[in-house]
Amino acid sequence: MDKLRGELIDIIEWLDDSRDTMVWRFPRYQNEIKMGAKLVVRESQTAVFVNEGKIADVFEPGTYTLETRNLPILSTLKGWKYGFNSPFKAEVYFVNTRQFTDMKWGTQNPVILRDAEFGVVRVRAFGAFAARVVDASRLLRELVGTDPQFRTEEVQEYLRQLMVGRLGGALATAGVPLLDLAAHQDAIGRRLAAVLTEELAEVGIAIPKFVIENVSVPPEVEQALDKRTSMGAVGDLDRYTRFQAANAMEAAANNPGGEAGAGIGLGLGMAMGQQMARSMGGGAATHPTQPAATQPAATQPAATQPAAAEPPPLPGQAQWYVGVGGQRQGPYDLGALAEQANAGALGADTLVWRTGMAQWQPAGQVPELASVLASVPPPLPPQ
Repeated sequence: MDKLRGELIDIIEWLDDSRDTMVWRFPRYQNEIKMGAKLVVRESQTAVFVNEGKIADVFEPGTYTLETRNLPILSTLKGWKYGFNSPFKAEVYFVNTRQFTDMKWGTQNPVILRDAEFGVVRVRAFGAFAARVVDASRLLRELVGTDPQFRTEEVQEYLRQLMVGRLGGALATAGVPLLDLAAHQDAIGRRLAAVLTEELAEVGIAIPKFVIENVSVPPEVEQALDKRTSMGAVGDLDRYTRFQAANAMEAAANNPGGEAGAGIGLGLGMAMGQQMARSMGGGAATHPTQPAATQPAATQPAATQPAAAEPPPLPGQAQWYVGVGGQRQGPYDLGALAEQANAGALGADTLVWRTGMAQWQPAGQVPELASVLASVPPPLPPQ
C-alpha cells in the first residue's frame, strides 16, 4: 500500500502533535517524491526540499507544487532497468520555527567570581531559555543530517554546556556586586541571549530569551549575609542594649523574690546609674573613644559581668626596723636601709627585724640584706 500510495499525486504536509520535535522528514516509499505533489507549509514551519541528495529549495509558509524528475506512475516503469526502483530520490524536511520555551539550564559546578566586597565567591545559577530555528538549511547541514526526527533533547545538552560556559564571563564582566545581582539578572540575561545567538548562528539556531531565575552562594556565605542583615535591622546597638536592659529590669521587678531577679536588678541598676552619670556629666562628649560595651549584654545576667575593674596595687616592700642604742627605729624599706648603710648607721652587727621573723638578728645574718650591706663602701686605708 505504501508503494501504491507513493505512485499517486499526493499532498505533503506536517501536523505536529508533539512539543519537542524540531525537524521531521516526510515519509515516502523509497523517498520518491513525485512531480506535481502539493506541499503545504503552515505558519511556524519551514520546508526544506532535498532533490537527488542536495538541498534544492527552502519553502516558507504557503502551498506549493513540486516539480521533480520523477513522474507519477510512469516513473516506476521508467526505472525498470534499475529493478523498478527509481534512481531519482527526493525528500522533504519540515523544520519547526516556533520558540521552544520548555528548555532548562543550570550550573553543575559552581562558577568562581571575584567580588569587590566579599572577595572570591563561588556561585551557582539556574534558569530557562527559549530556542528557535532561524536558518533551516544550516541546521539541516550542521546538526540534523539525515535524522528523520530531530528532537530538542538531541541539542539541549549542547546548548546548556554552551550557556554555562558563557555565564561566568558574563557575570564577571557585568561589574555588578554580588548583593546587586538580583536587580541586574534581566540585563545580564539579555546580554547572554545576544552572545549565544551570535555564536549559534553557524548552526541556524537563535536564543531569543535567556532567563536567570536564581543566583545562589554557598551556605556559609548565606549565614554571613544573614548576620549582616540582622545587625542592620538592629540599628543603633547602644540604644538596643539599653532597651534590652530596661526589659530585663522590668522582668526582674516582676519576680522580686528570686535570687536571679535580685542579681539582675542590682547589676542593671548599677549599669543604668553609670549610664545616667555619663549622660549628665557629658562623658559621651568628653570621651568619644570610650567604648559603650560597659553596659550588660541582654543575653546574660548583668550581675555575672564585673564592672570595669581597676588594676590591683603593686605589691609593697617589706618594712624593716633597726635597733640602735637600745631604741627601735623605723620602719624602713630597702631603699631607706641602703641610705642608712651608706651613712654608717647600719652595719653587719646592727640588729634588724621585719614581720615574719621570730626575733631580732644582726643584719649580716639576714640574706635579704646582703645587697644592702654590699653597697657600703669599704673603710679608707690608714694614712
